[in-house]
Amino acid sequence: MHISSAGSQRTGSVWLKMPSTVWLWVLSVAILTGNLFSAAAYERTERNCSLTPPYLPSTAVNTTLQLQELRGQMLPLNISAYIIPGTDAHLSEYIAPRDARMAFMTGFTGSAGTAVVTQTKAALWTDSRYWVQAERQMDCNWELEKDVSIISVAEWLISEVPPGGNIGFDPFLFSLQTQESYAMSLESSNRILKSIPVNLVDQVWKERPTLPPYNLTRLPDRVIQRTWQMKVNQIRSVMTSNPYQPTALLLSALDETAWLFNLRGNDIPYNPFFYSYTLLTLDEIWLFVHTDRVSEDLKVYLSASCTEPLCVQLKSYDSVRENLKTYVAQPEVKVWIGTEYTNYALYEIITPQEKLMTSSYSPVLTSKAVKDETEERILREAHVRDAVAVIQLLIWLEKSVPKGNVTELSAAEYVNYCRSKQKDNKGPSFETISASGPNAALAHYSPSEETSRRLTVDEMYLVDSGGQYLDGTTDITRTVHWGTPTDMQKEAFTRVLMGNIEISQTVFPSGTSGVRIEMLGRRALWEVGLNYGHGTGHGVGNYFGVHEWPVGFQTNNIPFKAGMFTSIEPGYYKENDFGIRIEDIAVTIPVHTKYGHNFLTFDTVSLVPYDRKLIDTSLLSAKQLQWLNKYYETIRRLVGPELDKQGLHEEKDWMLRNTEPFTEAGSSASVCSSSLTLIALVFALHNVV
Repeated sequence: MHISSAGSQRTGSVWLKMPSTVWLWVLSVAILTGNLFSAAAYERTERNCSLTPPYLPSTAVNTTLQLQELRGQMLPLNISAYIIPGTDAHLSEYIAPRDARMAFMTGFTGSAGTAVVTQTKAALWTDSRYWVQAERQMDCNWELEKDVSIISVAEWLISEVPPGGNIGFDPFLFSLQTQESYAMSLESSNRILKSIPVNLVDQVWKERPTLPPYNLTRLPDRVIQRTWQMKVNQIRSVMTSNPYQPTALLLSALDETAWLFNLRGNDIPYNPFFYSYTLLTLDEIWLFVHTDRVSEDLKVYLSASCTEPLCVQLKSYDSVRENLKTYVAQPEVKVWIGTEYTNYALYEIITPQEKLMTSSYSPVLTSKAVKDETEERILREAHVRDAVAVIQLLIWLEKSVPKGNVTELSAAEYVNYCRSKQKDNKGPSFETISASGPNAALAHYSPSEETSRRLTVDEMYLVDSGGQYLDGTTDITRTVHWGTPTDMQKEAFTRVLMGNIEISQTVFPSGTSGVRIEMLGRRALWEVGLNYGHGTGHGVGNYFGVHEWPVGFQTNNIPFKAGMFTSIEPGYYKENDFGIRIEDIAVTIPVHTKYGHNFLTFDTVSLVPYDRKLIDTSLLSAKQLQWLNKYYETIRRLVGPELDKQGLHEEKDWMLRNTEPFTEAGSSASVCSSSLTLIALVFALHNVV
């Protein structure tokens, strides 16, 4: 999706030139209709740095002081520029507040970006999902570069840093590929990339958040099939069978250690992870954590009081680099790392090269991607309960939106409330995307007090939400309309649905890469010149990250095998108008074909019906319609008993109405004639009574 801010800038100039009497009248009408971002939303929502003085919306953050102090840290180190990535030492997608250095420096809170500071300038690079958000949050100290490539950052640095100048970076926040790309671009131009292990932003961040006070916890036995000892033996077996004969495996991604030991934490918002590294050798296990957070019971669980091959030796989290250096100094050792999640600070001390073995992903990540029987079963069960919560949200919206008292923010809060009532719920799995009208055209928008709009029956509404449960992680998106959608909205929605169905019902050989399937989600949109600018799917875990690598449909995802869970989420976004996304979680399962025996298909485990009034069945093929009706039968079969169990009669009636089978004829989502006859009979009997 390519979201331009030009339209908003033109709108801003109209506001600035508008006569005061007209301005006040428009403002009054807008407030009464409830279609403003907030009481202050009559102002332009994006900055305008070309004005004198510059125009800054109320959402912009003043960054003058932190820039001044950071530049003061750079001077004695002879640094001409300092690079600030938007990640942590584990190269995580979601980071803890204490690692949000880019946000602290820029005011921009998007999940992707890179900031660079020189003595005279500051610039932020981010992708099209966040251009509008960046213009709303940054002050005029910052330039916005609408790119994400390292080449773009390097070209800017070359233009701003004189030859021979030093460009500083924290090696704990650089991946191997990132460091190599910068080094190639900069050093060939006589600009020097300088590793500084002490983070300079931390030096000026006086109120940097502390670690959460929570201890680590172990998963209950009822949700695990393999003990941590079994997993350790499994990974050691992979190591010994590798022809390059690694003697140790370094685990840097937070979910790797959590998976290996069946442990969970609370360091990262929405993700049950904890700060950790693991060095697993053939006869020792070193776990690097904040040891004061490991209870005595957990020490017993981990056999932490011994040094045998299945005893976990606890070491300080901050000592990982020192201990790794000590291990590498031994003769005849070789350390296996996954390059996607190992930071440069650890990589650079594994020398000489003969002591290093690399692969894109560690054997822990590739093993974790394939769920065992228990993991698959309980993840399916979590989605049944999650469907109940989403159905409750949709019913509440249907009843409440026409009254005019629901906002994007209150809807997001309500779905979290619905999930909180379900068994084993541990909170949301990410910040809910609750977006109406033009806000839904921002694919990753989340409401705030400043931006939340009132929901109305005249606009489409998109809600992308998920839950964390002890037995699974969920992620589902539904798009609805409570009034009369336009023909274009119905066609766009139906074509997005067609893309979802096409991927869901496809049959493919085991070992097929997702990128070879991905275009099926776009084909129906492409046929009429539509598209979307985000990925089509990502892996999902068992009480883990909602974006679980390395499963999905991108070029750097691993090939599909049976037992992998992925989202399927095509969409369409019309700028400044509406947004559509239909997202379901599905698991790869074996399928019997006429001639082949090693083929897979997807089985959808998200169990919430789509908005009937947005489906134009005349666009669906007979096979797509058959898939849709079968999916609705599955919802009835699995969700119905759960609704009965919870005594939710209204929710069951709603579910049954919205999962009526579709007919092949007609241009709208009509129910079959037998159902219509039954409805007519009910009304007739009611009148008789």
